[in-house]
Amino acid sequence: MNYSDIKFTDMINGKGIRVTLFVSGCSHRCKGCFNKETWNSEYGVPFTKDIQENILEYFERFNSSMKGLSLLGGDPTYHKNVETLKDFCTEFKRRFPKKDIWIWSGFTWEQIITDPKKYELLKLCDVLIDGKFMEELKDVNLKWRGSSNQRVIDVQSTIKNNNE
Repeated sequence: MNYSDIKFTDMINGKGIRVTLFVSGCSHRCKGCFNKETWNSEYGVPFTKDIQENILEYFERFNSSMKGLSLLGGDPTYHKNVETLKDFCTEFKRRFPKKDIWIWSGFTWEQIITDPKKYELLKLCDVLIDGKFMEELKDVNLKWRGSSNQRVIDVQSTIKNNNE
C-alpha cells in the first residue's frame, strides 16, 4: 500500500486532534474529487512498518492530546489497502483502545458489509463516512463530508444494533 500524506495534527477530518493518513488507490474517480492524484495506487510512497511505527510512537508521545486516527484517500477500502490497514488498525486499537478510528470510503455501508475483507477493516473503526463524493450534491457546510449523499455512521453502534 502507498500513501500520499500524513497530517500529524489534523483538526478537520474527525473530532478532536487527530493523525490523518491519506492512502493511495481509488476506483471511484468521483467528479470534483479534491485528491485526484491518489486515485493511482502507485502514487506516493510505500506505507512501511517504520512509517506505521512512527505514527504509533507519535500517539505515545502525545497521548493525552490526541483523539484518534483518520483514514482517507484515495479510498482506504480500495482492495490494495484493506489488509495493510486492517493490520495497522488492529495494532492501533491494541495500543490505544480508548482512541477512535474514522474512515472515509466511496463505498456505502451496505456495499462494505457484503465484502468480508472490507468488513473486517470496518469493524476496527468507530466512524464511517460512506458514499462517493457527488459534485452536484456538494455542500461546504457539512461536517466531515463533501456531499449530502454521504453519511456519518457510528460503526460500533450500527454493528451492535444489526446483531440484536
